[in-house]
Amino acid sequence: MTQRLRLNKNADRRLKAGHLWIYSNEVDIKETPLKNFTAGEAALVEASNGKTLGVAYINPHSLIAGRVMSRDPEMRLDRSLFVHRFNQALALRQRLYAKPFYRLIHGEGDLLPGLVIDRFGDVLVVQLNTAGMQALAEEIVDALEKVIKPEVIVFRNDTGGRRQEGLEAHVEVAKGTLPDEVVIEENGTQFVVPVLNGQKTGWFFDHRENRAWLNNHVAGKRVLDVFSYIGGWGVQAAASGASEVLCIDASGPALEQVARNAELNSVQEQIAIGEGDAFEALTALKADGEQFDVVILDPPAFIKKRKDIPNGERAYARLNREAMRLLGRDGLLLSASCSMHLATDRLVDVVRGAVRHQDRHGQVIFQGHQGPDHPVHPAIPETSYLKAIGVRVFRD
Repeated sequence: MTQRLRLNKNADRRLKAGHLWIYSNEVDIKETPLKNFTAGEAALVEASNGKTLGVAYINPHSLIAGRVMSRDPEMRLDRSLFVHRFNQALALRQRLYAKPFYRLIHGEGDLLPGLVIDRFGDVLVVQLNTAGMQALAEEIVDALEKVIKPEVIVFRNDTGGRRQEGLEAHVEVAKGTLPDEVVIEENGTQFVVPVLNGQKTGWFFDHRENRAWLNNHVAGKRVLDVFSYIGGWGVQAAASGASEVLCIDASGPALEQVARNAELNSVQEQIAIGEGDAFEALTALKADGEQFDVVILDPPAFIKKRKDIPNGERAYARLNREAMRLLGRDGLLLSASCSMHLATDRLVDVVRGAVRHQDRHGQVIFQGHQGPDHPVHPAIPETSYLKAIGVRVFRD
């Protein structure tokens, strides 16, 4: 028999507004002690008056103690539910993209909290980020077999979220044989993606539209790609006609992939690589008198938690100031942030401050965000995390 999880008085307001999370301090632990639940267990969620609100999976050891999977109290957390949600998600992506390279499941944005799936053609990379999704791993694989019929399924269960859920990290090929190279296409450019040992799932589909915008403004330009990873921005810039591209990253293996992806697209003559800390590299480039027409800043999240906001904003400010020093008299800065806790207007403030620090003028000519294969849940601000600003930086 399914257990019931009762909420405190008025703790159902966010759920009624559409949110999917239940925090541990919202649970009436006198009526339904969290200690009575096992991690990943399904439960019926009810308001303080006993009215059933839906079905969630529970983790008594997590700050987010419950995540709602369905508003239907009769819904079972099984293969059929995943088949239904996967079909819904697939219909959206097929409407958006002609080729099978996209984020198939974006957690809460696709009403599947704790689950991320990126599609690289016939290869699916799956992240089970919560105890509830880990408990349903077999059902997820079975549903993917029915809906997608992939040749390969990879589990990239090595995220920080799993540690917070009390889960062990592991990476494995759950189905099929992984080819020597997994190749995707984005904006007409091909990339070899390191799905087993790259960052996240191996690729970042979320910047696809932002990169497409920048590709229209790099022809004949000298481009600096900071935090380049495997060349998502830089290789596309070269393929779009940039005269020179310098890719900088702290990871040697990532830069080896930049070289491979440059070769794959026959732009190796236009691309140079530099390994090292981004801040140190920017300082060294300035000392060497280097200048660029376009600078791309796509750093990792400097703000992972609210308490990191002051230090994180200072880091973004310093990064943008140092980058702006390398722009020519009339240059273009693409400044991005994947920190959910850095609002778009704050990033604009950071860039504005960097422009004035250099005694220049700035014009915001582009504001981008995550692509539509990373849908935003309108009741969950946390699902809207990515922002990118294109700024023309010039002198009188």
